[in-house]
Amino acid sequence: MSNYYQKEIETAPREEILRIQNEKIVKQVKHVYENVPYYRDLMDKKGVKPEDIKSVDDIKKLPFLTKDDLREGYPYGLLGTDLKNIVRIQSTSGTTGRRVVAFYTQKDVDLWEECCARAIVAAGGTNEDVCQVSYGYGLFTGGPGLNGGSHKVGCLTLPMSSGNTERQIQFMMDLGATILCCTPSYAAYIGESLEDAGYKPEDNKLKAGIFGAEPWTEEMRREIEKSLGIKAYDIYGLTETSGPGVAFECEEQSGMHINEDHFYAEIIDPDTGEVLPEGEKGELVFTSLDKEGFPLLRYRTRDICILSREKCSCGRTFVKMSKPLGRSDDMMIIRGVNVFPSQIETVLLKEGYPPNYQIVVDRAKNNDTFDIYVEFSPEQFSDKVSEIQAHERSLTAAMRSMLGIGPKIHLVPPRTIERSEGKAVRVIDKRKLHD
Repeated sequence: MSNYYQKEIETAPREEILRIQNEKIVKQVKHVYENVPYYRDLMDKKGVKPEDIKSVDDIKKLPFLTKDDLREGYPYGLLGTDLKNIVRIQSTSGTTGRRVVAFYTQKDVDLWEECCARAIVAAGGTNEDVCQVSYGYGLFTGGPGLNGGSHKVGCLTLPMSSGNTERQIQFMMDLGATILCCTPSYAAYIGESLEDAGYKPEDNKLKAGIFGAEPWTEEMRREIEKSLGIKAYDIYGLTETSGPGVAFECEEQSGMHINEDHFYAEIIDPDTGEVLPEGEKGELVFTSLDKEGFPLLRYRTRDICILSREKCSCGRTFVKMSKPLGRSDDMMIIRGVNVFPSQIETVLLKEGYPPNYQIVVDRAKNNDTFDIYVEFSPEQFSDKVSEIQAHERSLTAAMRSMLGIGPKIHLVPPRTIERSEGKAVRVIDKRKLHD
């Protein structure tokens, strides 16, 4: 049984979605040109006028926006309306340079929460559910977005925020939480903690989880589903475009439907900026079709993915994006080889290791050093040096065949890599300190 929050639009024929997008983009470009001097300058430099944009086909004429532009325009340079109309900010959790601050009018908040409500209903949520929101609250978009979506669906909402895992478990068990929303690494940690407390997966009432804000693999999904006894759904978003709910997974779990009535997606070649045909792998670019407070046009996400319009069994007609397959920027180049953390995670899970690891890249005598610290699972743990070395050798070989480059593997006892209650810190690149 397919569940929809706004069936009419979620299952609208392709022509209808296109009609909505075309109507909105003409209005939005005019709005941005008149109200955002920063972007108006970019358009003028490129020789584009609002009247040149007659449909979404013309979007490719517009200039791109990047995170650098957002930092450049900080704090108010990309505001799309008078400050008196703005009711809220959210901000990225990034630590480099100036923060990115996004602004919301009340209408922006409502539309964002509606997008999150669509995600909750797609995961089977109804007004009879108890939705435990264990994403961080505050400036981070995870908590506020899912909290608002949960209210719109009419779930009993537990606004837990992240951390204090003992209390998370107490409320989960006592109040019978049925949907858990948090980062995948925190979901895995809650699963471990439940097991430590003596609970089996069937002891909780959870049926679904909505996990996002960091990359996770299919293997990690299966681990979480097993440890919590749930179906785990992916959700995608960026602070810059509103937060989680830009795209969400349905029961098919084969990519995330983009809320195309609010966001227009393109895939570009990250090097040339050229728009690629559907089905090609490239960098995802979003245009907010109706944001008022922070209306970004052609924002480069740096996420590498593929778009697909294949018919979906859930009945939704929104285009699907694949799980991000890495990033055009947090890709590490180690000894000249492109390495994505997601590749490392895939190898670990395939070889039977838990996805608790840390990558440390450094430079010694002008050469890159590449170390990966990996936890044993409790079953694999051994204090025999020879056994540990044998495991390390076979894992190094598996990594080399996936990456084309051999890291130094360090197997460490279970629970020794620091757990994160927000986003897991998977990569420590010390080379940047020397450059």
